[in-house]
Amino acid sequence: MADSLSNPLARRVAGVSAKTLAYLVMAIFAFMTIAPLVWMVISSFKSTTEFRTNRVGFPHVWTVINYPGAWSLGEFSKLIVNSFIYTIGGTVGIIFFSILAGFAFAKIQSRATPILYGSFVLGILISIQSLMVPLFIEVSQLDKLLTDFFRILGLVHGGEVHFFYDNRVGVLLIYIGSGLPTAIYLSTEYIKGIPNALLEAARIDGATYFKIFRWVIMPMAVPIATTVAILNITYLWNEFALINILVSKTELKSLPLGVYRFSGPLMADYGKQFAALVIGMAPMLVFYIAFYKQITKGVTAGAVKG
Repeated sequence: MADSLSNPLARRVAGVSAKTLAYLVMAIFAFMTIAPLVWMVISSFKSTTEFRTNRVGFPHVWTVINYPGAWSLGEFSKLIVNSFIYTIGGTVGIIFFSILAGFAFAKIQSRATPILYGSFVLGILISIQSLMVPLFIEVSQLDKLLTDFFRILGLVHGGEVHFFYDNRVGVLLIYIGSGLPTAIYLSTEYIKGIPNALLEAARIDGATYFKIFRWVIMPMAVPIATTVAILNITYLWNEFALINILVSKTELKSLPLGVYRFSGPLMADYGKQFAALVIGMAPMLVFYIAFYKQITKGVTAGAVKG
């Protein structure tokens, strides 16, 4: 065996075989990922009647009527705006506060640093599902307490005022809080790699910590900011569980809740159901196609080195 592998031709054949097998495995996984998406898009151009008799093949008659119907029934014109507000606002907040906290944890040492840092990182181990009931109770109680407080001051009259529940600000605050544990961990580990000599030179020149953060840390933290943005844009755009318990008004809901409507009484209308799924998926697909180079560079450059 050793003699055969020492032969250059045998090594070349073995290398080609291994590469062919690797490409075959990747092709299978790519097909398993892409095929359901293609099937979903094709099915969105079928009428419900045709889908029941022709579930796999191309439609005999291509119809686009499912899309305006799904758009209207799902009220996507309102919900897509909310999704952009929650996704962009939440992502910007997570990036800013995570890099700010990461700078403090990585470069400004104190006795409280390990405790505070550990408290944030502990959040990575806690699932959002386990916090849904406590969050709902907390939001409801905070609204009640703040309403009573402002009523005593004479600033509120009548019923309860929603400061957090059924309020975009409340949704954004919880989204930012839920995304901070992982983002702070990544930012802290990345900022630790920034040379202390740069910060010391800035301190000698009289720069405060806030100026160091603005002019030194932020420009150098662009790669990790890109990584955090990629992780949270996809998460916040598709987030369903939290927004479902935080808002009840249609005008404040996000796109995934609009898509979810088609799993109820409209579930039998397959054409509109698939069209709604495509509408919900399309923005993230466009985002990836437009920024796939930046996404690849950001993930690579923002990776934490061991």
